[in-house]
Amino acid sequence: MEKHEAAFNALIEQDLKIEPHDWMPDEYRKHLIRQVSQHAHSEVIGMQPEGNWLLRAPSLRSKQVLLAKIQDEGGHGLYLYSVAETLNVSREELITQLHEGKARYSSVFNYPTLNWADIGAIGWLVDGAAIVNQVSLQRTSYGPYSRGMVRICMEESFHQRQGYEIMIHMARGTKEQREMAQDAVNRFWFPALMMFGPHDTDSAHTGNAMKWKIKRESNDYLRQKFIDKTVPQVEFLGLTVPDPNCRLNETTGSYEHSPLDWNEFHDVINGYGPCNTDRLDHHRLVHQENKWVREAAVAYAQKTETVNSSI
Repeated sequence: MEKHEAAFNALIEQDLKIEPHDWMPDEYRKHLIRQVSQHAHSEVIGMQPEGNWLLRAPSLRSKQVLLAKIQDEGGHGLYLYSVAETLNVSREELITQLHEGKARYSSVFNYPTLNWADIGAIGWLVDGAAIVNQVSLQRTSYGPYSRGMVRICMEESFHQRQGYEIMIHMARGTKEQREMAQDAVNRFWFPALMMFGPHDTDSAHTGNAMKWKIKRESNDYLRQKFIDKTVPQVEFLGLTVPDPNCRLNETTGSYEHSPLDWNEFHDVINGYGPCNTDRLDHHRLVHQENKWVREAAVAYAQKTETVNSSI
């Protein structure tokens, strides 16, 4: 055991990747399963608020772009469930945990999309926050997760541009459209900031995640990085950050901001957000209705394997 642990620690210290066949501490494996599965669930559940607007998008082009984005999110879920499977946990087990309320996904997807500007805000703010977090995950210590994040980040960059394009059109449109854009920013600004997770001092998982280099940068650092990057974009649109305490600190070069409402965060995480029930009910329903597709795919794979083995 000591020999294995020493080899594991040496890989971490040398900034080399841990691969599925390598020995790893049970706590490292459990931490990865929790984080990767939460990430996968977030990608898949995150398809719902956007799918709600697919048939109501204002033009054929916007429908095509939104459909491409939704398809990407499904693909991201596939990559991440596949990463989790390399840690000896089945996709079926992870989805069962989600349906039973034992697994979590990003709290931001439990808020409703009330108008087309919300789709812009999700692409720009929510995916923008995801990119800030996920770029650092390209250097995570677990090899399959790190490699999966490279492609995911490239596609998320497209998603952010799609969202910002929508916001540009809304902000430069009619008075009503500008009001819709500002309203979307008002409602998604703070949920996007809470996507990075609790303050480092309040997070039960940050210590080990940083020690094992699963995470390379802290929650608070990434949140501040997102704020500093995004506030000038809000100003360029001619919109207002919905935080009266948001101001540039000339000394630090960073933007100060109001304390976040962590009571709201924990309420939503624990199932009491505006759309928690709807999101999970919809996923359970679709999962059950499409059971026959999974069964047909398994049967086909088994038949192909039998035929190939007999040749």
